[in-house]
Amino acid sequence: MSEPTVPGGRILEGKRILVTGVLTDSSFAFHTARLAQLAGATVVVTGFGRMSLVERIAKRLPHEAPVLELDVQDDTHLDSLAERVGEHVDGLDGVVHSIAFAPTTALGGAFLDTTFDDVSTAMQVSAYSLKSLTTATLPLMPSGGSVVGMDFDAQVAWPGYDWMGVAKAGLEATTRYLAKYLGERHVRVNLVSAGPVKTMAARSIPGFDQFEGVWDERAPLGWDLGDPEPAARGVVALLSDWFPKTTGEIVHVDGGVHAMGA
Repeated sequence: MSEPTVPGGRILEGKRILVTGVLTDSSFAFHTARLAQLAGATVVVTGFGRMSLVERIAKRLPHEAPVLELDVQDDTHLDSLAERVGEHVDGLDGVVHSIAFAPTTALGGAFLDTTFDDVSTAMQVSAYSLKSLTTATLPLMPSGGSVVGMDFDAQVAWPGYDWMGVAKAGLEATTRYLAKYLGERHVRVNLVSAGPVKTMAARSIPGFDQFEGVWDERAPLGWDLGDPEPAARGVVALLSDWFPKTTGEIVHVDGGVHAMGA
């Protein structure tokens, strides 16, 4: 029986990809890793916290991938990342940033009362980590590569999203500055702004259920909150050689909601 493929064929043939933030098989990170393998890539994944779960989930990929622990708030993890990845691949062609976190006090409508300590945690993990992850892996991309992060539209305020929305705006700005400073090294940095999907992370956001009605009513292409694959396909496309001169961009994979008025 032949191995399944993705639309567009094996567009990542021979590429080496690091996918961060794998936790469950409903996550964008897992489906990106899965599709990247089917598109021909060798994949290394990272997780944090429940590492036994991450290792179990990695076994569900088409090809079991090496699993590394990565806490983006831990400088020792970041400082050793290139060496640890290098134990499994001889370099990288792409890095996927699928990492975000905000304390519960920074979500759910308490925007005016959130302390700076909690805001700084959200900003470090969800925005600054794109810079720290990218610079940590630069030694593995001496000839250039593609960095792709996962975003949620920060152009407007969303119910309950609060300081995570601010962090996502910071992520978008960080992407543009990384694109500016890394262009001369032939490293492209882009985001995929995905519509909402019922991942474990999404379920932790108070008021997440309010998003469902918005997408049901406003997505001209329709949207399935149970399907992370469309956004994962967008990530794979940006990792490929088909976007050689695209950087600092936000590619929306949200059924078209971002472009619609009221």
